[in-house]
Amino acid sequence: MRQAILCKMRRFPWFTNVTLYGCLFASGDLVHQCFTRRDLDWRQTRNVAVVAFSFHGNFSYLWMRSLERCFPGRAVSMVLKKVLLDQTVAAPLATSVFYTGVSLLEGKEDVLQDWREKFWNTYKTGLLYWPFMQLLNFLLVPLYLRTSFTGCCAFLWATFLCFSRQCGDGTMSAALAWVMSPKEAPSLTNAKEQK
Repeated sequence: MRQAILCKMRRFPWFTNVTLYGCLFASGDLVHQCFTRRDLDWRQTRNVAVVAFSFHGNFSYLWMRSLERCFPGRAVSMVLKKVLLDQTVAAPLATSVFYTGVSLLEGKEDVLQDWREKFWNTYKTGLLYWPFMQLLNFLLVPLYLRTSFTGCCAFLWATFLCFSRQCGDGTMSAALAWVMSPKEAPSLTNAKEQK
């Protein structure tokens, strides 16, 4: 079974990587909702999935290949260059697209509001997580599986992003407080009532 899946991933790398990435990213939103709501908001999950499939999965697939072309191999210097570029170029872009893309799909009047309020904290939090994941990715994972590996890491990250968008401020401390007592985190309904 494993060999059959890997064979398909080698034969159809774009389709399988982008599909897996998008499904895992959207699942992160579902996990967040399961911990914070009684009823699932399928529109929110749809919006997260649209952003994940249309941008994040495709961008990750092309980005991983571009980095490998520019800095081939697994030598320490090449891997560190890939990680540095990933964190200084791709991470800010992907975070920005998430906040603005989901806001746009929700029809918000000010699509940059979440980005202005949460981008910097989210980016700094990402620096505690993504460099280590990408270091493993570039050192251990074959190129044809890198987007899928990133998607697996993005599952956890998407849960954090969706929490930050709905009721957090993009900081690790807010996320940890939510994880320790998810029932005490303000729900979307309460957040809307407060505005």
